[in-house]
Amino acid sequence: MACPVCDDPFVASGRKRYCTDRCRRTAWSRRHRPTQAPVVVPPAGVPRRAITVYECRSCGARAVGEQRCEDCGTFMSRVDLGGLCPHCDQPVTLAELTDP
Repeated sequence: MACPVCDDPFVASGRKRYCTDRCRRTAWSRRHRPTQAPVVVPPAGVPRRAITVYECRSCGARAVGEQRCEDCGTFMSRVDLGGLCPHCDQPVTLAELTDP
């Protein structure tokens, strides 16, 4: 029988499904991993300004969908697509959220 985690062959005995306890724990953690919401990017031609993160070159302030800095009054540069962080409510890019 082949182990469903590592595909190594082993001799099954009783109700044993995995070759080692390590593979059994790995399978359990994969089944109980929290699911991540898929990232949805609008198709081409749809305005993306509302989901774009901008950053001020002068003071470093960030905003979502706003191109003019509230503190300095200058125009900010585009960083990437993103939104507000679900934990701290600060503007973050998709790359920062998905970067391990």
